Amino acid sequence: MSATPTDTTATTTTHTSTDPVLAAERAHLVLAADCLAGMRAAASAVVDAVVDAGVDAWASERLGAARAERLRALAADPGVPPFFGRTDTGAPHGAGETFHIGRRHVRDAAGRPVVIDWRAPMSRPFYRATAADPQGLVRRRRFGFSGGELTSYEDELLAAGQEGDGALLRAEIERPRSGPMRDIVATIQPEQDEIVRAPLAESVCVQGAPGTGKTAVGLHRAAYLLYTHGGQLARTGVLVVGPNRAFLRYIEQVLPTLGEVDVDQTTVAELTAHVPVRAQDAPDVAVLKGDARMAQVLERALWGAIAKPADDVLVPLAGRRYRVPVERLKRHVDDLRRRGRVADDQQRLHYAAGRERLALLLAEDARRQKEESGGSPTDAETRRAARSAEVRAFCDVVWPARDPAALVAALLSDPAVLARAARGVLDDDEQALLLRLPARSVRATAWTAADAVLVDEAAGLVERTAGYGHVVVDEAQDLSPMQCRAIARRLAAGSLTVLGDLAQATSPWSPAEWAPTLAGLGRPQTAVRPLTRGYRVPGEVLDYANRLLPLIAPGLHPATAVRRDPGALEVRPVADLAGPLAEVVGALAAAPGSVGVVCADDAVARVARLLADAGLPAAVLSDDGAPADRVAVVPASLVKGLEFDAVVVADPAAIVAAEPRGLNRLYVVLTRAVSTLVVLHRDDLPVPLTG
Repeated sequence: MSATPTDTTATTTTHTSTDPVLAAERAHLVLAADCLAGMRAAASAVVDAVVDAGVDAWASERLGAARAERLRALAADPGVPPFFGRTDTGAPHGAGETFHIGRRHVRDAAGRPVVIDWRAPMSRPFYRATAADPQGLVRRRRFGFSGGELTSYEDELLAAGQEGDGALLRAEIERPRSGPMRDIVATIQPEQDEIVRAPLAESVCVQGAPGTGKTAVGLHRAAYLLYTHGGQLARTGVLVVGPNRAFLRYIEQVLPTLGEVDVDQTTVAELTAHVPVRAQDAPDVAVLKGDARMAQVLERALWGAIAKPADDVLVPLAGRRYRVPVERLKRHVDDLRRRGRVADDQQRLHYAAGRERLALLLAEDARRQKEESGGSPTDAETRRAARSAEVRAFCDVVWPARDPAALVAALLSDPAVLARAARGVLDDDEQALLLRLPARSVRATAWTAADAVLVDEAAGLVERTAGYGHVVVDEAQDLSPMQCRAIARRLAAGSLTVLGDLAQATSPWSPAEWAPTLAGLGRPQTAVRPLTRGYRVPGEVLDYANRLLPLIAPGLHPATAVRRDPGALEVRPVADLAGPLAEVVGALAAAPGSVGVVCADDAVARVARLLADAGLPAAVLSDDGAPADRVAVVPASLVKGLEFDAVVVADPAAIVAAEPRGLNRLYVVLTRAVSTLVVLHRDDLPVPLTG
């Protein structure tokens, strides 16, 4: 055992307060904290100086906002130290370099590095080095903290072929959870780091089993790309798309903790919120509306309404009128219509742009006629001609302005409109399934979530959708083809990080493989990278949930856990939930960490009442945000992507019976526990779980 950095015989973890190594590292921790405070003060001084100099207030605010916000984010939590690791290069007893690795770069007043940002190239060996491939390191040191105080360290003497036993790594992974998701920057593993540091131009699909850290990997990849390609992504932006608002509330602190605040986070519902959603489709209707064929139907409905010119048009220009004959008008319209129907979205002329272009073509036609007769109209006169009443009237008849919501409302309520647009695409039964009674107005329409996605598709046909430089999509296995298209429109020429698990697919349109989803997202050549080492879920819990895999995802390899705990799993038959539920939750709530009581959606109110009657009030998690309470009652439909120290599954048979992919939902539920899983079942368990 070693207690000093010069010993090369073994790996060491120490908790001795008199250890000189520990004392030296604590001194460096104080130095890093002081330097960070100095950097914050300097940033504030720069902003104050600019304001005092009389620069525009908005410009001065923008100058220091991002930097100050990032520093505040790191300083706000006393449990987040400036560094978490260290690397030593060179010979064990000779000259070399030492780098402390942290969540952001910290420098002293002279500009010398005190802490290296984890995303910097020189930090890579901290995550990648092994005894077989030290990557120039003689030592890797990990630190243990408690309440912001440095309490321990572990040395891996890689040059001597010694790797650690992972004690500090396991302690960090198993640390009790409460509140939002934490970053994993101190515990990123080599296979995760490879994905995190993939090039910006490369799209990546992560097939991640439960507990493998796929969500955290995706968020850390966003932070890495923003650090490495800050200039480019500052212009184009980064977007994170999650399954629901509760999930986004859960992950919302990860990127700020890593120093990144300029990232848009949203859900598909918010992304497509062109109309208010007040109704719900029957499952078969929702599946049909989510079918990729609806894109073709909408395109036909939009472009098919363009009429053929029937007569000449007189265009006023510089005091005279110039006749544009109908044959030329037909040619203009046909050329523009063809440009609007090309397959490449980047080259496609959008409908509204086509209407504007048509008006300008008429004005330019008149301009050429005037120039041929010796005139010289100005650009301003030509633009006025394009806006003239005569040209507008022609465009209103031939190429009318279209409102996306009105287009979808007409398509779904007018049999003739739908029949024309869907001919050869949807059969009669499918058309009948889509049709509903017309509303008094577009505003009075009872829109559904699937309708909103259709309106977004129509909006993307009418006008170009602004795109991002990189998009991270979590729980992507549940996206419908039309939802994939909505995300692809925001991608523009950028790249993707797709995160998901086919075994956790619970939507009726979820595919059995990633290819359809990746094609729908516009990146069919994206490589699928599996993560199968589970760091979060104990082996006993993961083995139990894996029994369902042959039924729900027979083609997937089961995940393996890196840690085991014989007391992590309890399966208990009960005659009634009331007594056992209160007993189990009460015992779990007495220990540190979070407790999630997961049940079928329609049982949430009863479960919450049972706990309240037993003196154990619990917050009910809803789609609009995660509760702050340590004990939460969680509808099974919202648990995906979340994690709790302890999970109590109340009546798993009811969860299975609640939806067509109930076994998939149960698999999700069973894999949310970090430390303890208790299953309370009144009815028979699914057969794979009875052995």
